[in-house]
Amino acid sequence: MKTVPSLETLRALRPVQQPTYDSQGQVDEVLAQLRSRPPLVFAGECDALKSKIAEASVGRAFVLQGGDCAETFDSLTASSIRGRLRVLLSMAIVLTYAAEVPVVKIGRIAGQFAKPRSAESETRDGVTLPAYRGDAVNGFEFTEDSRRHDPGRLLQVYNASAATLNLVRAFTKGGFADLRSMHSWNSDFVRTAQVSKRYEQLTGEINRALAFMIACGVDDESFRTVDFFASHEALLIDYEHSLTRIDSRTDTPYNVGGHLLWIGDRTRQQGGAHVELLKNLRNPIGIKIGPGATPENILPVLDDLDPDQEPGRLTVISRMGKSKIRDLLPPIVEAVESTGRKVCWICDPMHGNTFSSATGYKTRSFSDVADEVNGFFDVHATLGTWPGGIHIELTGDDVTECVGGATRLVEADLSHRYETLCDPRLNRTQSLELAFLVADRLSGIERPATDFVSMDF
Repeated sequence: MKTVPSLETLRALRPVQQPTYDSQGQVDEVLAQLRSRPPLVFAGECDALKSKIAEASVGRAFVLQGGDCAETFDSLTASSIRGRLRVLLSMAIVLTYAAEVPVVKIGRIAGQFAKPRSAESETRDGVTLPAYRGDAVNGFEFTEDSRRHDPGRLLQVYNASAATLNLVRAFTKGGFADLRSMHSWNSDFVRTAQVSKRYEQLTGEINRALAFMIACGVDDESFRTVDFFASHEALLIDYEHSLTRIDSRTDTPYNVGGHLLWIGDRTRQQGGAHVELLKNLRNPIGIKIGPGATPENILPVLDDLDPDQEPGRLTVISRMGKSKIRDLLPPIVEAVESTGRKVCWICDPMHGNTFSSATGYKTRSFSDVADEVNGFFDVHATLGTWPGGIHIELTGDDVTECVGGATRLVEADLSHRYETLCDPRLNRTQSLELAFLVADRLSGIERPATDFVSMDF
């Protein structure tokens, strides 16, 4: 039976980006409660996602991964969850129609409550307090009590994740995701004529095709439901270890807090606690790589995480920045591909393109995001490899956090609805606009011959 390292062993490796709690006794009490809680996801679901990622790694599917930069307890509302899901389903339709392959839908959801920070503390008006590390660790309000690292928040993370997954399952299996409801998803959704006209034209074509198929007697269940998976960064070692269970079918360990977990660019050190924990889990695993990634420091980590080169096991999520991706990504792709390993290559065009506006807001430019996406596709087009997916921070609301796009937001607009507590997100119109950009690139790729058939959009 395969096991995972003990929590004491992992702590001895001095994991980075961890909370500093005042009471170890309180931490132990919280973790004991978490270990007794029911699973949030199941091993069979993780295996199903792994199979879908395996298809995306060889050009027979495409991964759409997206959601909040960091979930908050206050955003745990039906309308907020529905809005994020609505954006992802709309994007998936656009991508499926263009790529003519299934789109694997993965949310940054039901667990994305912690964020790594570049600084341990924050100073305002001469007062220095711990940095906000996400609702899983402390509060955003700039007070000593709010910024204290509180292990009790881990129980709130579990409860919020359970409630979120319950509602997501109801939406995706209970009729909300019915393809024939495409127009109702967006009756008040697309605010710009340019994006709206294109989306309405596409959904009209799909509706006519559906009507024809149903008239011919084809009425597949996949018209009405979708498979939707949850993912988050496996940042907090205590929390992730407490949600690790041994599957009774296979006697192997799975993390039951999410279907896919990823290791961040700050925590991917070989021999580090995060790699040591995740390499023993049977979930599909992601690894983010930034400008500091090289073949020399990435290949050994991939070997640790996936020594058997299991199909669908690994996604490599690049976050290089628009000005660096065309130079830095090719040698990594070439080195990994030369080993015979097939990972799913995913582009995160958000994290490498953040800057501070003249008005003091942390923001991103839609044109920079689009440029990195195009650079990602350019690299894979040159190398003859398959661009397997995109990883986006987005919201279902009409926020004003990223400048540019069809809505032509400028820096002066950021103050209108700047709601994120961490990183700026694409709003719903910008997200759909990006989906069309990706669709245009996908439609121009000659896909490998396959007999793989799926109705799942």
